[in-house]
Amino acid sequence: MRTPRQAPRQFVVRTHWQRNQQQPARLVRFIKRGMLTKQGLYTNYQTEKAQTQVATGHELLLESSGLWLNYLAQTRQTTAFKTFYRTTKRTFYQKQQFGYRYQPRTHQLANVNATLDDLRVIRALLTMAQQTHSRQQRHEAAQLFAQLQQQKVITGGKVAAFRNRDNGAVSADAPLAYYDLLTLRYFETGRQRNAYQQQLKIVQQGYLGDAFPLYASSYNWHSKGYSNQDLNTSEALETLLHLAEVGHLKATSVTWLKTQVAQHQLANGYSVTGGVTDRDQSAGSYALAAMIFATVGEQKAYHQAMAQVWQAQNTQVSSALYGALSVGKQSYSYNDLVGLSAALY
Repeated sequence: MRTPRQAPRQFVVRTHWQRNQQQPARLVRFIKRGMLTKQGLYTNYQTEKAQTQVATGHELLLESSGLWLNYLAQTRQTTAFKTFYRTTKRTFYQKQQFGYRYQPRTHQLANVNATLDDLRVIRALLTMAQQTHSRQQRHEAAQLFAQLQQQKVITGGKVAAFRNRDNGAVSADAPLAYYDLLTLRYFETGRQRNAYQQQLKIVQQGYLGDAFPLYASSYNWHSKGYSNQDLNTSEALETLLHLAEVGHLKATSVTWLKTQVAQHQLANGYSVTGGVTDRDQSAGSYALAAMIFATVGEQKAYHQAMAQVWQAQNTQVSSALYGALSVGKQSYSYNDLVGLSAALY
């Protein structure tokens, strides 16, 4: 694939509605102190030592690295971005493919990717390219995207969940949350223009209906049907955010989300008919809601969602978790990093 001629234009956040800068500053300090390593970011941080080696908290996920790269790009930390991008490729990239997880203790890299994670990295490169007018970063993003196409991970309307590096097998499942439509649209040159329209159609046709205005979790290219499995709220909201970014989020979805946030009832899981399957809540889900509201111009709702995010922030100066978006005695990098992303809006 040739690098698209047009410069990236819509990736840098322009709203800047976050009022209190001390809260995100504390969160950044915690991430740097407790999560960031020379290879990536820990999955979670525990104040009590794990019992045995079965603990997974000190695995590294490409998901976390992509979110951190996005933060560095949005805040135009050019040197830090370049350094951490090199770190990310060194840790997670092997045989023309990213692995979604790396275990530092055993030096094992997962033999499959998670395509949304790949697209996060590509998007971070495009964001920094927009900030600095860097052709090199645009070219790097285009090369990574081209590899996903060559490996049939992204082809036509399909954005596959993963590819196995060892045998080349590509998943038939296409999670709708993985359709980063803004990034996919950027690469819609020539023959790809039709592909983007197919991708958008796959997501839009997964709409569950006005009574419960979210989207099915995935589409299967073998069965040609949408999943009836329960929804993970963070993934469901990723789908809404991606639609909002290209101007295709339904008003019914915005209204539903505003109601859940205003009533502090944004649950972690739902059935496809709207029943709650997991009554717990997370800062990460409220952060995604905040980003959606900022994207569609709902400032009041943005602040309501961010209030729930910051309610989870540890404010005990003596705590090892000071500044983190903590759950009990631990903090998860996903919540911390998505919360930080939302604070940029």
